[in-house]
Amino acid sequence: MPESHAQRRQHLRSRLHERELDAVLVTDLLNIRYLTGFTGSNAALLVHTADEPGAEPRTVLCTDGRYTAQAATQVPDLEHVIERISDLALAQRAGERAGQYRRTGFESGHVTVDGLDGMAAAAGDAVQLLRAPGLVEELRLVKDETEIDALRTACAAADLALADLIGQGGIRPGRSELQIARDLEARMLDHGAVGPSFDTIVAAGANSAIPHHRPTDAVLVRGDLVKMDFGALVDGYHSDMTRTVVVGEPADWQREIYELVHTAQAAGSAAVRADADVREVDAVARAVIAGAGYGEQFPHGLGHGVGLQIHEAPALSPRGDGRIRSGMAVTVEPGVYLPGQGGVRIEDTLVVRQSTAELLTSTTKELVAV
Repeated sequence: MPESHAQRRQHLRSRLHERELDAVLVTDLLNIRYLTGFTGSNAALLVHTADEPGAEPRTVLCTDGRYTAQAATQVPDLEHVIERISDLALAQRAGERAGQYRRTGFESGHVTVDGLDGMAAAAGDAVQLLRAPGLVEELRLVKDETEIDALRTACAAADLALADLIGQGGIRPGRSELQIARDLEARMLDHGAVGPSFDTIVAAGANSAIPHHRPTDAVLVRGDLVKMDFGALVDGYHSDMTRTVVVGEPADWQREIYELVHTAQAAGSAAVRADADVREVDAVARAVIAGAGYGEQFPHGLGHGVGLQIHEAPALSPRGDGRIRSGMAVTVEPGVYLPGQGGVRIEDTLVVRQSTAELLTSTTKELVAV
């Protein structure tokens, strides 16, 4: 893993050269984890352009005394500074070596106005702090194989948990949405997750027509659609999957909208390929649903990137921007929601490869009656 982190820092340095920056002060904890493997709750990282993998004398991680041993274990390849206010400590370090850090970027998307004032005062007039938004996030768009392995493991934990839940009769009349959500989360832990990716959604009956319904004490009855949107967290990486089942024999209207969403999801997944425009991928799936007269009942984007955050770029939506690249991990999750009746969403996580997409979530997408 240190090799992967060193390589990521080297990719970042290439971007610093393009921006004519001497260094960047990284303060977002997820970006620090991506670049170093450090998982503590307080840190800053000063990355210098001139350093090379295996020889990074000017690149420094700062954290506080609670994490001295953890930093030594997780980040053995960088110098450590132990100070409570990490961003100011590294800004001061840059100021003390102003000739090396004259043009230093900062993560303007994460730093407050007061925070910038503090860093500027610590760095002094000889260091120019320059906005450098999205530098690390741009790197995080394309996953390396270490990240994809973590995503694959997280998706497998979610798949196995749902298989156990259904196979052992965990979705049945008389159980509440909350009971099922907690049961599903516990089963993900049993299969290697350190926690859920996000608050699990279980929505039964008319509640399934609410795209992001929070589970309640509502009890399942025969005839309910049950929509479950959930994911597992493994090594900091999030899986994301939605499946909709029916309690008992499905009604004709339930079969109709389920098959419609299933068809749209397959079309959207097939459109996920390298160099595809994100808006066009959304449009492919959206056209299937709109063509059947349910366009107004599909109110959200088709999908999103997933990784160290549950929602990352790119956005597969009518308002998205850019093209899909090989190595991106994205979800495809169309839905149809009929207020007062019920709704269906089907979601997979996929990794884009050069000519196709690798499906990471393997649970069947056929309509399951429980």
